[in-house]
Amino acid sequence: MSGTMKAAGTVLLTFAALIFVSVSVTASESAFPLQEMTPDLDDKASLQRGARTYMNYCLGCHSLKYQRYERTANDLEIPHDLMLEHLVFDPDTRIGGLIENTMTVENAKVWFGAAPPDLTLYTSLKGGPEYIYTYLKSFYSDRSRPFGMNNQVFENVGMPHVLLDLQGIQNKVCEGESCTLELIVGSGSQTAEEYDQTVYDLSNFLYYVSEPTRQERERLGVYVLLFLAFFFVFTYLLGREYTKEFH
Repeated sequence: MSGTMKAAGTVLLTFAALIFVSVSVTASESAFPLQEMTPDLDDKASLQRGARTYMNYCLGCHSLKYQRYERTANDLEIPHDLMLEHLVFDPDTRIGGLIENTMTVENAKVWFGAAPPDLTLYTSLKGGPEYIYTYLKSFYSDRSRPFGMNNQVFENVGMPHVLLDLQGIQNKVCEGESCTLELIVGSGSQTAEEYDQTVYDLSNFLYYVSEPTRQERERLGVYVLLFLAFFFVFTYLLGREYTKEFH
């Protein structure tokens, strides 16, 4: 019995260490404080808007090579014909195809200095949708950069601000060590509130893409816990009957 308990203790300590390391790595990704953003996978309208924004503004550089158009359409309740007409831009791509683009690694390195990452699992690797949400709201004008923009979350990033025409131009204003971003009102096609919603929808969509089975897994987990609780009662009673022979 003591050997079993030691083994169980070792497993628990190892598991706790892995969680600690995971959290530490995530926390060290960016020292910039992230803004709160609570994803809602039940909000199909938000996910649909996020998918539309992604296909129109992001897919040219960032693929979702572990996600299929058909799965996305089914989960987001988008009819297949509308998906193919409005969100699949390559006429040779079928509804069951992966969400990829035609940018080559060689061209990407020439244009941006490095190949843009695939974003299928990005929110999971970067610490959640809060990172994407804050990042897309933190671009500011910087003439020293190749594309004329910089980012507070990821300083000297090589990515252009692809949503610039929506948000408009922000200037970085510093007083001592404290810096804030001030939006030039009217420089974008959306108001600040509309842009916040656009970025929320896009972050919400990427949160869904990182684990499409999340809701199914969580629902199944409830049934598993209920089964284990139910099964525990009979296991306990059976164990008590067996242990009577030792007394």
